[in-house]
Amino acid sequence: MSLADDMKHKALELGFDLVGVTNAAPIDARQVELLTTWLKSGFAGQMSYMHKNLEKRIDPARLLADAQSVVAVGLNYKVTNRRLKRPDTTAPAGKVADYAQYEDYHVFIKKRLRELVDFISSIAGTGHKFKVCVDSAPLAERALAVRAGLGFIGKNHMLVNPHLGPQILLGEIVTTLELKADQPLTIECCDCNRCIDACPTGALRTDGQFDANRCISYLTIEYKGRIPPDLAERIGDRLFGCDECVLACPYQEDAPACRNRQFKFYSERARLDLHRILDMTLEDFEAEFVDSPIKRLGLDRLKRNAQVCLKNITGCC
Repeated sequence: MSLADDMKHKALELGFDLVGVTNAAPIDARQVELLTTWLKSGFAGQMSYMHKNLEKRIDPARLLADAQSVVAVGLNYKVTNRRLKRPDTTAPAGKVADYAQYEDYHVFIKKRLRELVDFISSIAGTGHKFKVCVDSAPLAERALAVRAGLGFIGKNHMLVNPHLGPQILLGEIVTTLELKADQPLTIECCDCNRCIDACPTGALRTDGQFDANRCISYLTIEYKGRIPPDLAERIGDRLFGCDECVLACPYQEDAPACRNRQFKFYSERARLDLHRILDMTLEDFEAEFVDSPIKRLGLDRLKRNAQVCLKNITGCC
């Protein structure tokens, strides 16, 4: 087998569901245009970091000098009903997005990508450079994942794999090592608007644009300050994130559930007691969510979200 084949086999051994390779050339001009237009339109909201390091975001070689290849991996996080734990009480509860019912994926994926780097280095020898990226690095990861053959971008603006659906967490290794590149898939998004119709706030616009300012995931996770009342009402009981546009995707229906049992799943985090959150101390919060993506939100914003959900459920604060 080639080095690329050995690397892919090891990636699957480490628990990734998808792995592909693309070159480290800049993303194509069409993708650059879509990104810059999106930013200029103000659709990024308060995510000021999206405006920074734009050159690195669109060109992996700016992120790592002399980069030749990008290894893209995907981890399926689909939750099955059999893994969901029903609340023991009838107390008002808030929904948590599926990915946040697992341990923090940033830590989980980074650890395994570093193991993959060690494996590649053991075969390729010294003298090569590697940069591990998981979400937080300025990298157009979905565009690169498409180029590496992991899937296509759906109308929900998520990476969709025809076999695994749209619930995929991504990670990348940018390297100076030259690896054989894979070919993109020829399949495209289905001729439907189910994700657009499912969006509770109209964040997925009919013109194909994505307005993060109206997205429930953005409002409950990224947005700082008081959520506008008209949007707060549409949040419903969604405490942290929103899955509506991915759950509506036709490719989601027959997708298999997450098979990686090392990726720790907390069934009790599917729905959280709102009164308990409002009574939490900082110590309680940090202890309960020490290994959760919810931790980066902070207690103040989690309580803000809980108040919104409680009002939507009960009609009072």
